[in-house]
Amino acid sequence: MPTKKKTPPSRKKKVAAPPEKKLQNQKKLQKKSLKAAKKDLPAPPKSGEAKLLRSEVVYQGPLFRVTKDRILEPSGKESSRDVVRHNGSVIILAVDSSKSKRDPWIVMERQYRHAAGRFLWELPAGKLELGEDPLTGAQRELEEETGYRAKKWKPLVEYFASPGFLGETMKVYLAEGLVSGDAHPEDDEDIELRLIKLSDILKQIEKGAIMDGKTLSCVLLYARLKGKKG
Repeated sequence: MPTKKKTPPSRKKKVAAPPEKKLQNQKKLQKKSLKAAKKDLPAPPKSGEAKLLRSEVVYQGPLFRVTKDRILEPSGKESSRDVVRHNGSVIILAVDSSKSKRDPWIVMERQYRHAAGRFLWELPAGKLELGEDPLTGAQRELEEETGYRAKKWKPLVEYFASPGFLGETMKVYLAEGLVSGDAHPEDDEDIELRLIKLSDILKQIEKGAIMDGKTLSCVLLYARLKGKKG
């Protein structure tokens, strides 16, 4: 008895998706992967400050310590920073205007700075103890290094010394009504003390003879403010 041949079922040909649809699908996959990756990242800081993720002290000395910090910056970018941590310093612009208010005398110090490899002319300054009141620290440093005490104290300005890697702030005080006394510097301090006219210091700055940053900024600011007052 004759048998009929079975014909194989017809297969539908798959139609390739148009290039536009392929591109849309790729974008959807990329968005999904980005969302999944963002879930694993810490939330960006809400304020203008960076978020500290972790910190390790890699050096601890008597004057400062160095930390290796992993932070989340305000932009949301994660990065590593090596930072010198310091209690902060005070600078004293001690002014004697008893002989001339127009061109007062400024208390200046000359001492050798090993890091700079030279002697520098500077304003009196010093490191604050942990938790120490800045004004108390300024009064202490002025008397220790120069022997002078002042009847009148006024905050002048505060700034960061080198914020790229150094957390130290420097607070400047204007000290007036000077009373002389005996200095008692620390054992490792060898200081030459002089009173120099403001006009002479400005001349030395113009010549490039004053290379200490705190002295440059403080004297120039004081001279500008004094010029405004007339």
